[in-house]
Order: sequence, then structure tokens, then C-alpha cells
Amino acid sequence: MQLAYAFDAYCGWSHGFSPTLREVVSPHPDLSVEVISGGLFTGSRRVPIRAFGYVQGANAQIAELTGARFGEGYDRLIADGSFVMDSEAAARGVAALRRAAAPDRMAELAGALQRAFYVDGLSLSEAATYRKVAEEAGLDTDAVVSTLESPEAHDSAADDFQRCAELGVTGFPTLLAVDGEHVAVLARGRATADEVGRRLAALS
Repeated sequence: MQLAYAFDAYCGWSHGFSPTLREVVSPHPDLSVEVISGGLFTGSRRVPIRAFGYVQGANAQIAELTGARFGEGYDRLIADGSFVMDSEAAARGVAALRRAAAPDRMAELAGALQRAFYVDGLSLSEAATYRKVAEEAGLDTDAVVSTLESPEAHDSAADDFQRCAELGVTGFPTLLAVDGEHVAVLARGRATADEVGRRLAALS
């Protein structure tokens, strides 16, 4: 059995779920976690953030319910409403980190990307953001940056979106237990580590 974590780096609820994921994974170092990027803001949804009038209210709710922090850098980035969240670019970044890092670090790196955006206010469409995340994680920064615009990264992003569809993911974050053909939902949107732990134990 392995875990499959479907998230979108530009999803506030995924940002709020990051500490829960760390708490779930840390006692189970032998449990592999497949981190899959979602396509929340692609196509017609790739528009200036001002088009989503609910963002600030949703963030306040996320902070209240999960304890997630939204930093001043993020507030500055989105203040004028012109910033465009591009989930395909973020998925390419995840692919570049995935290529450079050991698989068991991807849950950690997914959280680092979300902090880069939601706390530091760094665009997930900029190579400099991935250079910073890679450097802080002790990865080969040049390799990560060079992979960002590679055909492999584009293909990997598309594969992730397809994988989400195959797993029946309809919202982010979604944490699944995958055992062969059997897929069980451990969390969708929000859950505590205790809740996830109980659901996981029930599958054993």
C-alpha cells in the first residue's frame, strides 16, 4: 500500500493540509507517498486573481480551521489583483523537484512550495522560486531550474493531471490509500492527523 497525495500548489486548502500530511507521514517512513499535482488553475481558470472574489474570505477560513499562515509577502503579491495563478507552471515545478529529489522528500517539498507562495509571496511560475526552494532543500539548483521548461516537465505535468482524473480526484487536497486496484479516501479537503491515522489503521 502507498499513499497518493493529490494537491495543487495554488490551493489554499492544500496549504492548510501540509502540516497534517507531515504529521501523518513522519511515523511511517516506510510508507511511500506519491505526490500528484492538480490542475486547479488551468485553461479558462488561468486568470488574474481578482476574478476570484472569494480568495481573501476563503483564506481567513482556512487560517481559522487549519492554523495555516498567510504571510505579508503573499498579501503584497496579490494586493492589486493582477497576479495569475498557473497550475500548469506549478506542476512543472513539482516535476523538476521530483526529478532532483528522493521520492520520500516530495511531501516535504510540496509543503515548501506552498510556503514559498502563501508565506513568502513568490510566484510559482518563476525559475527563481524553484532555485530558492531547491537550494534550501540541498538539491542541485541548476538541474531543477533547467528541468522547468523541458519537454519532460511539461509531459510530467500532463501526466499528473491525468493521474488525478484516473484516481477520481475532484478537489484538493485529496489523500488516498492505494493498494493495487483498491483506492480508499483518507482525507478530502480537510482532516486532522488523528482522523487520517484512524482511517489508515482501519485498512491494515
